Amino acid sequence: MNSDIRELDCAGRIVKLDRPRIMGILNVTPDSFSDGGRWLGKSDAVQHATEMQEAGADIIDIGGESTRPGAETVALQQELDRVIPVIEAIVPELAVPVSIDTSKPQVMREAVAAGAGMINDVFALQQDGAVQAVADLAVPVCLMHMLGNPRLMQNNPVYDEVANDVRQFLRERARHCENNGILSRNIVLDPGFGFGKTLEQNITLFHGLTTLVTGAYPVLVGVSRKAMIGQLTGRGMPDRVPGSITAAVLAARMGVAIVRVHDVEETADALNVATALWRV
Repeated sequence: MNSDIRELDCAGRIVKLDRPRIMGILNVTPDSFSDGGRWLGKSDAVQHATEMQEAGADIIDIGGESTRPGAETVALQQELDRVIPVIEAIVPELAVPVSIDTSKPQVMREAVAAGAGMINDVFALQQDGAVQAVADLAVPVCLMHMLGNPRLMQNNPVYDEVANDVRQFLRERARHCENNGILSRNIVLDPGFGFGKTLEQNITLFHGLTTLVTGAYPVLVGVSRKAMIGQLTGRGMPDRVPGSITAAVLAARMGVAIVRVHDVEETADALNVATALWRV
């Protein structure tokens, strides 16, 4: 076995990063941009999670607060009520790890206690107590770049040089986390496509992925069904699957370790074909 292959130990459930891995999205929210309201029922959420696992998902990412542009914040107890029962129901049914998509330290702690093995934070652990929570929990964490907050992030975002600015921010956050008790092997970086970026900035950032993936940390990319796909294709939400898959395959080809997607089966097929052929 190649000892250089990185892996994520998600509370005992191991994700080897020996090939591009798929994180399947499970939003238990009424207002997420793509699938809000579809998986609010616990039984529906469990069924969808198991279907994504069977289709090829390596991680299931559960979120109880929408981070779409313009989204309002959700109260702590409301978020807990949405995600904790779902995590408790889903974890025993899955072999793959569950990730909790949250920025609130208390949700992180209760989600891991309920069985989650990874944390995905769009605020890169900048909320009070978040770094300490992840250090205590000792599970992998994904640090994402976002300019501002979901409610205002698309209001005229400005960068000196977007790829460099994002890379610098993420590396500074990673160093801060390491200096405060989070192990480097537990850190994943996400450049945050669509989070405070125009279409042109997203394209430039995508071109700059090669400089981010050559760093010390695995990189996760999520572009599934986002506005940038709609802008590039002229397609509405239901028709963005081919464009999303194309972007996921290209990101994987550039060295991204994990792609976060809604359409697991289609993405898994595309990655299986692409990885077999590009090795030749």
